[in-house]
Amino acid sequence: MNHRQKLLDLLVERSLEKGDFVLASGARSSYYIDARRTTFSAAGQFLVGLEAFRVLEGAGFLPGWVGGLTMGADPVACAIAHRSWLEGRPMEAFSVRKQPKAHGTGQQIEGGLPSDATAIIVEDSLTTGSSSLRAVQAVEAHGVRVLAVLALVDREEGGGRTIEDAGYPFISLYTAAELLAASGSDD
Repeated sequence: MNHRQKLLDLLVERSLEKGDFVLASGARSSYYIDARRTTFSAAGQFLVGLEAFRVLEGAGFLPGWVGGLTMGADPVACAIAHRSWLEGRPMEAFSVRKQPKAHGTGQQIEGGLPSDATAIIVEDSLTTGSSSLRAVQAVEAHGVRVLAVLALVDREEGGGRTIEDAGYPFISLYTAAELLAASGSDD
């Protein structure tokens, strides 16, 4: 079995729930994807790093930095950074707070992201794209050039198009339809 299939199976096993859910957007859904159950696991870290690095490299996107809005993006960014080191093409990880800290230096971006960097914004599960665009805005305000947005799972509810309409290439490793089909359901 290949690594892409193993990660898909892990996402289905650990992260896909069926039922009646209200999403952050306020919309109702018959399924919920809690990708953190996968991305925080040891196997998930290995597989996410491997597959995301492979996809970014294949698309020609190897920036100096990867990160996104905390908390969903954090394990994805760290997995990619770790894998990039093993591949000899290091990318550093960073995290974007929803709001700047109210104390200390008042930072909104953690991890040492320099203002002249290039970055990929990452997301665990994408619905509307608003979280990714908030991260894009924060890092661009810091002076960083955003090359693309990568989501582990695209729920296919318009977020990818929103990101592309804002002028950024969008890449997803999986779609919600792929997870549902792998689970034996096509909700």
